Amino acid sequence: MTDPTSDGHVHIPVLAQEVTRLLGGRRDHDSLRGLLVDATLGAGGHSALLLERFPRLRLLGVDQDPEILSIARERLEPFQGRVRTEHARMSELDGLLAEVDEPVVGVLMDLGASSLQLDRPERGFSFSWDGPLDMRMDPRRERDAASIVNQWDEGDLADLFFHEGGERGARKVARAIVDARRRVPFKRTRALSELVAISLGRPLRPPGRPQGSGKVAIHPATRVFQALRRAVNEEAEELEAGLRAAREHLAPEGRLLAISFHSGEDGVVKRFLAGGAREGDWDLVTRRPVEAAPGEVRANPRSRSAKLRVGERLSQPGKRA
Repeated sequence: MTDPTSDGHVHIPVLAQEVTRLLGGRRDHDSLRGLLVDATLGAGGHSALLLERFPRLRLLGVDQDPEILSIARERLEPFQGRVRTEHARMSELDGLLAEVDEPVVGVLMDLGASSLQLDRPERGFSFSWDGPLDMRMDPRRERDAASIVNQWDEGDLADLFFHEGGERGARKVARAIVDARRRVPFKRTRALSELVAISLGRPLRPPGRPQGSGKVAIHPATRVFQALRRAVNEEAEELEAGLRAAREHLAPEGRLLAISFHSGEDGVVKRFLAGGAREGDWDLVTRRPVEAAPGEVRANPRSRSAKLRVGERLSQPGKRA
């Protein structure tokens, strides 16, 4: 399923068939009723599909990016009366759900950056096009990528690039950044991406061009930019808060579906569900992560690294124990 946005961009939700199948589980399309929480609404592709498939489902769609939220609202207009949208982060989800008076039967998280953010140079996420060094998904955040690059000390930058981006040359990059910013502060994405490539000694190739081994080449700055994006948007902290809210508010037999594109995020979800299963709170619907089939990867290369994990709530602390 593809979703044209207001500017003609086509957004393809990943693992759409698998999400639909695993949310419904053993229930048919008429028997699944209650509230679905899409905690990372994005362009609304997954939610539109699920609302169409399950006619008794209602939606609370949450996203921290107001620009993308406006696209989702337009996309979900056919489901008026069944949809509520909120400009909020996952860390604000607990407060929103505390006011809900219907059973929460599903929580969906599609983690990481949206292609609608990555493909717009003015948002500052891209290492391929020049733009302001921003990377804020939520414009309410005070800290942007430029403030991290220009203010953090060398050791903290190196730790960030290594732990959040998996960049093996993290110390080289951090040292080069600190040396360069003494002369001119970083304000634009291209200046940073070019410095990263030079500091790592890696020639720049067009993204996606095969290397000699036949593997697809990635831009040398990919991991550094990923680490900066995660730090700016506090993605690790937001995920932990979202998982806690799902544990607190999902009704028994409600399902948590989390799609991750980062090994660290997948590990957090895996440990959260496995720990809950040991405590008798969760049933592991997926023992191993669900990945995209070859056909989907060919049609939507972004799905190549997607991993879907699903847990079913067995009990609930607090208000619905």
